[in-house]
Amino acid sequence: MLSLGGAIGAGLFAGSGTAIAAAGPSVMLAYILAGLILFVVIYGVGQIVLQQQEKSVGMSGLIAPFVGERLGHFTDWVYWADSMAVMVAEAAAIAQFLHAWWPMVPNWIFVLVVAILALGINLYSVRAFAETEYWLAIAKIAVIILLIILGFWFLMTQILQLGIANGLNQMNTYGGFMPHGMSGVFAAMLMVIYSYGGSEMIALTISEVENPKKAIPKAIRGLMLRIVSFYVIPIFIFLELFSWKFLSTTKASPFVLIFDKFGIPYAAVLVNFVIVLALFSVINSMIYATSRSLYARVQNTQHGLGGYLGKLSKHQAPIRAIAFCAGVLFIGVILSYIFGNRLFSYMAGSISYTVLMTWLMLLIASLVFYYRTKASLLKKGMAWLTLIVLLIVGYNLVISNPWGITIFAIVVGLISFLSFRKK
Repeated sequence: MLSLGGAIGAGLFAGSGTAIAAAGPSVMLAYILAGLILFVVIYGVGQIVLQQQEKSVGMSGLIAPFVGERLGHFTDWVYWADSMAVMVAEAAAIAQFLHAWWPMVPNWIFVLVVAILALGINLYSVRAFAETEYWLAIAKIAVIILLIILGFWFLMTQILQLGIANGLNQMNTYGGFMPHGMSGVFAAMLMVIYSYGGSEMIALTISEVENPKKAIPKAIRGLMLRIVSFYVIPIFIFLELFSWKFLSTTKASPFVLIFDKFGIPYAAVLVNFVIVLALFSVINSMIYATSRSLYARVQNTQHGLGGYLGKLSKHQAPIRAIAFCAGVLFIGVILSYIFGNRLFSYMAGSISYTVLMTWLMLLIASLVFYYRTKASLLKKGMAWLTLIVLLIVGYNLVISNPWGITIFAIVVGLISFLSFRKK
């Protein structure tokens, strides 16, 4: 539920129109390709967990035995920066939805309210965080399932009226299935990688799971099925019920369009409210991710800020790290004041880089693990193929992103890499 909470957010509810505009109907290929990449990456994580003798803490605890302490340190800090950016991006997306209801209220006010609520819930108790996140994740999944049911109802009605040939041909209008070619598919990966980011959070739960060797592989299998289904199926329904040209230009969420089509009174208000809850769920998940990543890096520090943040509460929770990470949300208030509605697109671009870096490090660690354990040729081959595809995706991120975002991502990576100090 925690990984679903992190992965199903603004990328699906608010950002799918951007991906559709980049690739047209072939955006489905982008979601499927990213899903296959994610599966290979997370499968490798599960294989590493199965052979661990002791529970690890943070991404570094999982991959450092295979890629070294420096790259483990690098991954922890890049993932921490990524999760912090996700929190700000989701808060910016919430502000956009709420601004539609109260246009006279500046976006930064909504971000401030979100920051205060998130900080309060996570500091109150770990149980409050867990219960809140569980029910928020349930709410967003329920809306997606309901959308799939309603969408198929409309799709069947459309097929009965127009026949199979015409009823299932909506996505092939306006230039066909792939109007922008494969370059459009890779351009859409910018938003798709951002959308799937958060799934790797399952690696951070190892130290707090009672039986990780049993729970984590099972959770990975269920997670992959649900994430790909919750993205690919709704996108297919959107593309068959509405033209991709319309979806790429409308400011309304496709979810709202489906419920409006059904004629439910106040559907737009209700669905937008659930979407706001869903985005808040991602923020909640990211506070978990950032606090655990931060604690993993400072837990053995004796002095200074690191020593202060590395202390656990009497319930063995990193409360100080949680407070620090949730507090960074208030920086989002300042950024929202400066950039307004542009903040979400800026943050999504930078997040795609950091997610990509994290996936690359997890994949490289898996590759080393496969060679050390003499794994099958199939596992090695799939890992190598996925690595090549990730590098191609990285190249397309560079050429399709504004240079400012690329330079920012490089700076984050360099700081994370060069800040390592041997113990």
